[in-house]
This record gives sequence, C-alpha cells and structure tokens, in this order.
Amino acid sequence: MGRARPCAGHALTRCYDNGVTSDGGPIGSHLRTVFLDRDGVLNKKAPEGEYVWRWEDFRILDGVPDAIMRLNRAGLRVVVVTNQRGVALGRYTLADVEALHAEAQRFLAEHGARIDAFYVCPHNHSECNCRKPLPGLFAQAKADFPEILAQTSVIIGDSAVDVEFGRRLGMKTILVRDPNHDPWAQLSPGLQKAASLADLSCSSLRAAVKAILYK
Repeated sequence: MGRARPCAGHALTRCYDNGVTSDGGPIGSHLRTVFLDRDGVLNKKAPEGEYVWRWEDFRILDGVPDAIMRLNRAGLRVVVVTNQRGVALGRYTLADVEALHAEAQRFLAEHGARIDAFYVCPHNHSECNCRKPLPGLFAQAKADFPEILAQTSVIIGDSAVDVEFGRRLGMKTILVRDPNHDPWAQLSPGLQKAASLADLSCSSLRAAVKAILYK
C-alpha cells in the first residue's frame, strides 16, 4: 500500500493524484464524529519519558482553537481520547488530568470552541482494554453517545498507535506530522508504516480540519 495522501496547510480542493476538483472525499463524506489524540495534536508533546499534566506546561499548538471551532460549527462531535500512562506510573493523578482538561476547555471556550468529551486511559501496558490501540475508549464514548459509529468517525493522531486504533475499529485515520521537522527518512519504521496506512497525512490539526471540511 502506498503512503497516505498528503494534505497541505491550505484548503484541499483537488485530488492529489490528478488535480480534479472534488466536491467531497473519503474523509469528509458522512462524517459525524472526530476523535482527537491529545499530546502532539492539541498541545506540544513532552520529551520522551516526560508527561504533560499541569496547565502551565500545556502548550496549545498554533491553530488548534480555530480548528476545533470550525468542527463545532460544522456540527461535528469532537472527542479527545488519550493514553495517560503517567497516572499508572505515579507521576500525577487522574484528578490532575481532569483539572488540566477543565482548564483546556475553559481556554477553548474563550476562543469560541469546545471539546464534547474527554476519555482517558490511566493504565499501564496490558492492564486494561482502554489503552489505545485497544477499543475501550471508543466504547466509553459510544456508551455516552450511542449514535457514534466507527464508519462515520475519524481519528486524528500523531502516532502509530492512533492509526492502529482507528483501523481496528474501521474509522478513517489522519496522521499528523510536520514534514518540515519530521522528514520521511527520519521517521521510525513504526511511524513510516503508520504514515503508509493512514488515509491522510497532514502537517497539523488545522490542516487536517481543512481537509475534512474541504474549505
């Protein structure tokens, strides 16, 4: 299988292969729910072995509030699904995560945007069925929003785990990676495989949302 079709930071209005104008596409058509990974998609990711769990360390990436606002205005449900292994390791508590998400929600509200729900896996490896790529966080979301279907959902994430999570469930998948800072040749084998399997590969959440909405 070839690499994921790339999208630029501008509106994606033409087919990547032949330049034909498109009125719809494989991601935006019939979409109802957008699942977002957190670290690396909404905020700057911590260095390897470190964790983001305090609001003062939560660096929201450029364009994120506007991108989420556009999804809200389009009538799409926006759900965050995040693995937080640091809780299991004792680095911080689930209450810390919830407080951080409350602050993030407040910040987004000031910019006219909102997350409809946050779902967190606080477990270590092999302790649960909710650590992505396992399906538990999707099941939790569906329990709260029974109308959610994998076939009308997309996952936007920055890791192989996110792509695998979506593919196992039958969702569309978008991998966020900046080719200027993350060239193909420097990707790990796992991320190269994820990029080849994802439906789209975009430089940011803002670019991914433009691709979804086609404007």
